Amino acid sequence: MRPFEYVNANSRNQVGELLGKNWGDAEILAGGTDLVALMKDEVVNPKRLVNIKGIDDLHGLKADASGMRIGALVTLSELAHGAELAKVYPAIADAARDAASPQIRNVATIGGNICQRPRCWYFRNGMGLLPTTKDGKSMVLAGDHRYHAVLGNDGPAYFVSPSTVVPALIAHGAKVRILGGGKLREVELEKFFITPKNENEREHDLRPNELVVEIFIPAAAGVKAANYEVRQKEHFDWPLATCSVALTMDGSKVKSAKIVLGAVAPVPWVSNEAAQAIVGKEITPDTAMAAANAALAPAKSLGQNKYKITMAKAAVKRALLAAAGGQSAHLGGHHDAHA
Repeated sequence: MRPFEYVNANSRNQVGELLGKNWGDAEILAGGTDLVALMKDEVVNPKRLVNIKGIDDLHGLKADASGMRIGALVTLSELAHGAELAKVYPAIADAARDAASPQIRNVATIGGNICQRPRCWYFRNGMGLLPTTKDGKSMVLAGDHRYHAVLGNDGPAYFVSPSTVVPALIAHGAKVRILGGGKLREVELEKFFITPKNENEREHDLRPNELVVEIFIPAAAGVKAANYEVRQKEHFDWPLATCSVALTMDGSKVKSAKIVLGAVAPVPWVSNEAAQAIVGKEITPDTAMAAANAALAPAKSLGQNKYKITMAKAAVKRALLAAAGGQSAHLGGHHDAHA
């Protein structure tokens, strides 16, 4: 790890001044579970770390009639075990409970989870976000891509969006509030994620001097939601495919739906095709499977990752059945790969 300056920010307005205007000059330190690993591997080499953990108004969960505000420094453990969140947004609590390990959840923050960098092993080994060979060809396509994207993978980005909590937040219509230059702006969380076209672009709608200060989730009265993950093992592991769904019902039929897949595309993948496939219908194994097929119809295997298409279909189907049945289905093991 290279030398760096360490600064404690006293207020959220001070953070932007300390960060500077260029990526790479400074980084925000919250839980540090992702950043420290990147620094140790010299994937990032900031000249300054800005510690924000002492900023009081970035902590806490607050609910009112309009919804819930989650401070950026709220830990995943607080999300997983918060009684009020679990009561109103059980799918989000489930997603947080399944993330990482207990030790990491106790430290990792929701702001950091949203802004974490891809787990792509090319990126993590210092080859860049969009790694290419000397002749300009993709290293991913030519190399090992068994865990890479099957949706939105026309290139040059083939990594998958890493957060397992974000799809559940997007399914509920969450928004992210960002502070920079003394100004606060609000972005739909769905639109916060970007597929970069070159190495000068990042995968988030975030400027070098900006700070995520909170996440807002609209009220969810009458919403049926569920989160489902497919992994090789139940304990600490990265999922191979996830799906979060939020349904509003008209009697026994779906009035509207939000279906969001994770670990299958460079961004959290919102499937309007899957939603349309079930609107006006009851959720049955057959209609859930039809939605799953619609969600993965645009999928394209890179060669070694074809299995992820089947797993993603299973995640969509099981999340829909769980949501319609009002059951928790937050975790699936390797045996759940078949729908």
